[in-house]
Amino acid sequence: MMLPFSERSSGVLAAVAFSSSVLLLLLLDAFAVPAAASRHRLDAAPGAASCDVFSGSWVLGDASAAYTGYNCPLIDAEFNCQLYGRPDSDYLRYRWKPAGCELPTFDGADFLTRMKGKTVMFVGDSLGRNQWESLVCLLHAAAPQSPAQLVSSDPLYNYKFLEYELTVSFYRATYLVDIDVVQGKRVLMLDDISGNAEAWRGADVLSFNSGHWWTHTGAMQGWDYMGEAGRYYEDMDRTVAFQRGLTTWANWVDLNVDPGKTRVFFQSMSPTHYSSKEWPNPVSKNCYGETTPVVGLNSTTTAGQASASGQNQVIQAVLRGMKSPVRLLDITALSAMRKDAHPSVYSGDLTPAQRANPGGSVDCSHWCLPGLPDTWNQLFYTLLFYK
Repeated sequence: MMLPFSERSSGVLAAVAFSSSVLLLLLLDAFAVPAAASRHRLDAAPGAASCDVFSGSWVLGDASAAYTGYNCPLIDAEFNCQLYGRPDSDYLRYRWKPAGCELPTFDGADFLTRMKGKTVMFVGDSLGRNQWESLVCLLHAAAPQSPAQLVSSDPLYNYKFLEYELTVSFYRATYLVDIDVVQGKRVLMLDDISGNAEAWRGADVLSFNSGHWWTHTGAMQGWDYMGEAGRYYEDMDRTVAFQRGLTTWANWVDLNVDPGKTRVFFQSMSPTHYSSKEWPNPVSKNCYGETTPVVGLNSTTTAGQASASGQNQVIQAVLRGMKSPVRLLDITALSAMRKDAHPSVYSGDLTPAQRANPGGSVDCSHWCLPGLPDTWNQLFYTLLFYK
């Protein structure tokens, strides 16, 4: 039965009003910024969407670190500067300020929720371990009562946040490519990565680093020969060797990683501060006693960073040639300013006699925890979720 005109009109008008309301809500919902995103988004400056988060300066703030060297369950003695007597604390208060925007604050609860049921794996040398331990500490600080479990069997270390079914792993592979033993000799296989890479399959996020061990000689050299295409070499140009090894890694990623399932990152070279000639007004011969960052970017062009610069060029060239999308975590320049952030003598790896001789045995290559690697993870968090 047809409704009288007045009833049909009111019904139609009600339907139109209802449809308009729904449409308005949908439009508002489409353009609204979620509460969590509004707290974290890259904003506050023109051009923030294209902001280079790796270009900026260090600003001294009032905020304290999210954790301490005493309440994180996973800090190696060599990184735990607070536990081994570092007397100053300003190195914990510097925050990284990009030139064109504000960085999202690292939100451990948000990270745990977003990554529930997934695996995040760091692969590389002790600088990758530095970042892995930092991330575990940041997440533990966000959920200190949440049950967790560390399962270690070198070279693979798994820290599991059981409530979130999240595994944050570190796989030790200083060269990324394999080291085989041939007739009792260690052979660095520039064209083989199959032994190491099997453990990386299935991870939802992979973050790689390598470089420092490629330059070591003498007792610090981790191999006896280099091997490639069935031939063995006592040595070769280390930059060439690094390029060949990294190309093997890139080929593996291109062939074996599904970008629809796995995000891949590569950390640029972490700088060292062993020569105080690299910055003005030094306190000692190296990083010992330094309590403030270098002002400006001049430290990135000094002789002490030349090796890192050359290796970064190799990294960038290899990444450009890949089919897979790999994000560069470009921490070199911002870390080069942080001559104050190393363990120096405040490391459990040093004896009391070594600590008394800062001109000799100091660690100016790794970083204190808490400390600079927490900023690396803030940038990692930004790239993972907001850029």
